[in-house]
Amino acid sequence: MLKGKRALVTGGARGIGEAIATSLARSGADVAILYRSSSARAESLVHDLCDRYHVKAMAYRCDVSSFEEAKEAVKRIKEDFGGVDLLVNNAGITSDSLIAMMSEEAFDSVIGTNLKGAFNLIRHVAPLMIRNKGGAIVNVSSVVGIAGNSGQANYAASKGALIALTKSVAKELGKRNITCNAVAPGFIETDMTKELDSSVLSSQIALGRTGRAEDVAEAVIFLLSSRYITGEVIRVDGGLVI
Repeated sequence: MLKGKRALVTGGARGIGEAIATSLARSGADVAILYRSSSARAESLVHDLCDRYHVKAMAYRCDVSSFEEAKEAVKRIKEDFGGVDLLVNNAGITSDSLIAMMSEEAFDSVIGTNLKGAFNLIRHVAPLMIRNKGGAIVNVSSVVGIAGNSGQANYAASKGALIALTKSVAKELGKRNITCNAVAPGFIETDMTKELDSSVLSSQIALGRTGRAEDVAEAVIFLLSSRYITGEVIRVDGGLVI
């Protein structure tokens, strides 16, 4: 169902984003990857996707928190791919601290990337989807955005707001044949979580183990392929938050 579609994945050079980009290419979609600092990994990934799956794949450096950089990146992708059918807002950062000691910069930077970054890409991609009479958007939130987490007020706020953004966009763009959904991963084994004690985390998860990036990618592909699911949030957490 995704064969020949043109996909854009933010934060696509590593972790969950890399797994999503790979799954899209495996499904036959052409893939544009946005990255901020992982240039070598991004270029290596796009070459691998082209060679293994015979799709078109390209990487673009972009700070998604910048409205203008996002606008320029989407412009270049439109020129290179002809448009965007699928958008996955995966780019995200953490800057953890207890609220009584959290700096303004820590709060603003996390909100800027995780929430405003998603807005920026939706804002610039939506007109392309509207002109193309359809599209699908998936935002990568977190179970922390549903349940909160001590020491992550900024991250939880960004991911919770991303869910609200998802539902609002779904209502607004539904009549344009554009779906907008979210996935909410739990403890997934990535560079972002490698410092955490997985044995302690596993005891809190119904399935008794942490997740893999591929588990999240599977849910993303499902939502991108659906024509009649919108405004939904799928938890990919192994039963952490039930």
